[in-house]
Amino acid sequence: MNTSHPPSASFADLLQHTVNCSRYARHILKVDPDLLNWLQANYAMPCDRSEMLALLQQSAPSPQPSPASGRGGERVADATMMFSDETELSRAVRRLRKQVMVKLILRDLNGLCDLNEVMQAMTALAEVCVRQAQACLMRALQEQYGSPIGEASKTPQELLVIGMGKLGGGELNVSSDIDLIFVYPEDGETDGARALSNHEFFTKLGRRLINAINDLTADGYVFRVDMRLRPYGDSGPLVMSFAALEEYLVSQGREWERYAWIKARVISPAENPHIDELSKLAQPFVFRKYLDFGAIDSMRKLHAQIRQEVQRRDRLNNIKLGPGGIREIEFTAQVFQLIRGGRDARLRIRPTQQVLQVLVANGQLDAAVAAGLDAAYIFLRNLEHRLQYLDDQQTQEMPEKPEDQAIIAAAMGYADYAALLEPLAHHRALVTQQFEHIFGEQKSEQNEAQTWREGVTVEELTSHLTSLGYRAAPETAQRLLQLREGIRYRQLPDPSRQRLDKLIPQFIAQSAQQGEPDATLARSLTLLEGVSRRAAYLAFLSEYPQALQRLVRLIAASSWVAEYLTQHPALLDELLDAREMYRPPQWQQIDADLQQRMTDSVGDTERQLDVLRQAQQEQTFHLLAMDLQGLLPLEKLSDHLSDLADLMLRHVLKLSWETARKRHCEQPKFAIIAYGKLGGKELGYASDLDLIFLYDDDHPDAQENYARLAQRINTVLGSHTASGRLYETDLRLRPNGASGLLVSSVAAFAEYQHSQAWVWEHQALTRARFSAGDSDVGDAFERIRRDVLCQPRDLDTLRREILAMRQKMLDGHPNDSELFDIKHDRGGMVDIEFMVQFLVLAHAQRHPQLTANIGNLALLKLACELELIPAEQAERVRELYRSLRQTQHRMRLNSSAPCRIEQGVIDTGACKELWELLLITREDQ
Repeated sequence: MNTSHPPSASFADLLQHTVNCSRYARHILKVDPDLLNWLQANYAMPCDRSEMLALLQQSAPSPQPSPASGRGGERVADATMMFSDETELSRAVRRLRKQVMVKLILRDLNGLCDLNEVMQAMTALAEVCVRQAQACLMRALQEQYGSPIGEASKTPQELLVIGMGKLGGGELNVSSDIDLIFVYPEDGETDGARALSNHEFFTKLGRRLINAINDLTADGYVFRVDMRLRPYGDSGPLVMSFAALEEYLVSQGREWERYAWIKARVISPAENPHIDELSKLAQPFVFRKYLDFGAIDSMRKLHAQIRQEVQRRDRLNNIKLGPGGIREIEFTAQVFQLIRGGRDARLRIRPTQQVLQVLVANGQLDAAVAAGLDAAYIFLRNLEHRLQYLDDQQTQEMPEKPEDQAIIAAAMGYADYAALLEPLAHHRALVTQQFEHIFGEQKSEQNEAQTWREGVTVEELTSHLTSLGYRAAPETAQRLLQLREGIRYRQLPDPSRQRLDKLIPQFIAQSAQQGEPDATLARSLTLLEGVSRRAAYLAFLSEYPQALQRLVRLIAASSWVAEYLTQHPALLDELLDAREMYRPPQWQQIDADLQQRMTDSVGDTERQLDVLRQAQQEQTFHLLAMDLQGLLPLEKLSDHLSDLADLMLRHVLKLSWETARKRHCEQPKFAIIAYGKLGGKELGYASDLDLIFLYDDDHPDAQENYARLAQRINTVLGSHTASGRLYETDLRLRPNGASGLLVSSVAAFAEYQHSQAWVWEHQALTRARFSAGDSDVGDAFERIRRDVLCQPRDLDTLRREILAMRQKMLDGHPNDSELFDIKHDRGGMVDIEFMVQFLVLAHAQRHPQLTANIGNLALLKLACELELIPAEQAERVRELYRSLRQTQHRMRLNSSAPCRIEQGVIDTGACKELWELLLITREDQ
């Protein structure tokens, strides 16, 4: 489409093209020579709010200070009441509309402006006119009845005018009506001699405001006003208090109203202290806290109703409501907002094109698809405007008369109507294709559906399952019937039960393709029962069969995955994009994204805690998916899980300090030190965190404040909520164990380690490291750690201490079975870890490089290079440790605890030989 004229085009040329393509502009300029003169003088400058305010001030009866130039002064000027007389106001705003319309028509048809200028100018026109009318009428009513006062707050009240639809989104078209809702904060009454209730006062104001904007007078009209989107529609009250609005949204708000309220925005007055309160009131209605995949079916049904109406009225050529029209682009964008907006504040925006950009940035919409939808949106909106420029009618119907078709083609820059229809068909086909991709109903196989119906017998189910390869078909059939006849299934709402009825045959078929179909289906049914009360999750699985297939494969590979997803069903959403699911974590980007999500929820601490838990679960699930796909070696997986824990600790520390009731400094001189599996970067999926807390701060309140901070951190990490728990913690490795202070100063910690700590505490220190907080405190800890590990030791005494501690651990984990406990039994993982700790404590004085926190495998290799242990034994023990860890990991993925295997499956001889060499003295021998 090319409607631009060369820069040298004269005003006469531009005008001629304008009147050729717009009968409305031709007529209005013909009868109003002054308007034509004004247009000629002003057409070259963009049409914007500051110009509109200046034009209104010129029309005002008394001299007004001119508004500040540019956009910096608009807000003050916009709020200024320019008119005290309704008649003068009515004439001025109608005159203003004519000026804005003819200028936009000329600029748009001649390529002097883009779609954004048109939409923003029309939106600004509506806002300016409504604000001026409201200010004028409010003053008139106050003179009669006094000011409305809140019953509880005793403060003056003001009507808030909410713009819905394209007005709220800043996307108003040129001949649109405006959808409004009127609300006010508090009930009460006016303080004048003729008192009215606030409701009566604002009802009067609302009616007069509608008349001022909507009525057709000798000067025309400004905008047609549509109030049908208000609660209860035409039968509802014209105005409503915040309390009444909230009650309506909570108890009676319908699904289509959620869609309508996405774009809701207060357009008048420009400023009011209650605007944020109103936004917080409506947000939970529009954006659910959970991922709301039920929105797809709700919007599908709404669109089906629109389609039926379009067909009934034979309006298939309607470029807004017809197939591939503007409404389908808006639905495509808005369904993602309804699904995800509760958890992603970036999607709580209004303009359609901006939503598409966010969806691309989030990876939820392919960039090429979004670009196609954006191009279609621009084309269709431009076409819509040209249809409306013709006669200033609110229409989106393609013309039937040949002469009108020729005009529209010329207005769009095409040689004839046939040439216009070709790109129109292309854009509409692309929109329809994407719309059907999202909203097309999933078809279930009839044969599969027959296996799950009312009255099905155990024999029928058994026969069907056997034919699919189920090896325990009778037991599995009985399990299916138990679910169908159970109370939970019977009590499900009809929509949820219908979805479950469609899903179970799919799970049966998908489980049959796995190595252990009976176990896979049993895990799947447990998960389905667990999530069945949340309709959104059933909706998700119904809408995305590819996600269901990935889910079944994961469940087949690991019972622990099934349990984890049952506990955290919001993670089902992560199954949507296989590319994203199997992408290695980029921790800097994850950190930045998490910080943005935390910032979006500032002021709502509970929400921020949920954000942390959700982020931790999402990344754990991604690592789990990669692990089961064979994409991560165990050592790399442990590194990533440890990095994730460090990330969470940083954010928990930051949040806990920011929300502390008592702080003595901006940044705490405080650090979290990791021991155990986290310290050694050998963390597993369900590992707890061994932590201690240190500070280096001379402030008199430091001990007390940091003790509270540590307690808060521990509570945040370990508390169970509806969103789950971050980590189980163990704080017993701090100085003096469970009886010691929760936090220690760096000086006290150093003194304790040098003069009071037991040898087992120095063993633990070999796997300790700074994890989060003040890096200076972390550096101080590392210096203490190195000093302690490098101190001279008597080797015989050291051996006795380590042997005694090892015996204690054996006594604490008795194994009366005939199986081998790969962690605790002789020759297992603990023995290897004790030997590494012995090597560090025995030889770090001469070889300080042994204090490096590089993990057991690397330390064994280093000890070999330092000739502390024989090379052949070192390598065999390294391979054994790796094998033991991998076996433990596989067993835990299938919920085996404790991890015990048949004796002799793994040869532990290398460990026992090295144990004899290192820890059994000659005297013992």
